[in-house]
Amino acid sequence: MPRLSEVIAALDDLWPAERAESWDAVGTVVGEPDQEVTRVLFAVDPVQETVDEAVKLGAGLLVTHHPLYLRGTTTVAASTFKGRVVHTLIKNDIALHVAHTNADTADPGVSDALAGALGLRVVRPLVPDPSDPGGRRGLGRVCELDAPLTVREFAARAAERLPATAQGIRVAGDPDAPVRTVAVSGGSGDSLFDHVRAAGVDAFLTADLRHHPASEARAHSPLALLDAAHWATEWPWCELAAAQLDEISDRHGWDLRVHVSRTVTDPWTAHVASSRATPESSGAPN
Repeated sequence: MPRLSEVIAALDDLWPAERAESWDAVGTVVGEPDQEVTRVLFAVDPVQETVDEAVKLGAGLLVTHHPLYLRGTTTVAASTFKGRVVHTLIKNDIALHVAHTNADTADPGVSDALAGALGLRVVRPLVPDPSDPGGRRGLGRVCELDAPLTVREFAARAAERLPATAQGIRVAGDPDAPVRTVAVSGGSGDSLFDHVRAAGVDAFLTADLRHHPASEARAHSPLALLDAAHWATEWPWCELAAAQLDEISDRHGWDLRVHVSRTVTDPWTAHVASSRATPESSGAPN
């Protein structure tokens, strides 16, 4: 039975903290280094729902992709929702460890898991990590399909293979255009349009696309855009990360029980399709 410090050391080998962005908050948030760990739960968000799931499971370690305190704090009072998370973790002897941008750029990382879920073959990083001489680490991935699909068909594949959310998949572009090459980036990706255009791909699948960057990207080229829910594009990493820890556990003879949360923590809970074809003019200025 490993100690927490041993498990954390293994996780740090997978996702070294020094490879996180300077603004990020990764690593161990809560946990006693000498406590024994028998169960580990992976989740996207360190919210009360996943913490309660870890309590019910009897996990000694919760590993999440998103940080609990990204911008710091002056209180962990249980009267705040994040403070309540901390109190629940400590009261139940559950450690919390975060792998965020250091998992985004890892090899394999968040976008590799997303590409795998979509049945894509990874060709190279979209934004290579200059510190990696092998050219395999970096942000996002440039991928190929085994056989061409239309934008409509590829969107349908994404809707079928990614976890279901209220948003589903939003599409910009000609639905009948062929797709042979795709750039993917788990999480918010509209800061990457220059790299996507330079890659010369047919489509870009990511999350959190805003109006103006998406509109400008479409004006630059016939690039098709597929916007999935942020949570849905990052959840496949939980399965990848759990499999990596399983392999480490087997190698060390730890007999860890590794689980993946299937609790949907996407904040959007419903979607209502528009029923009016075009807006009526009211004479009001834009």
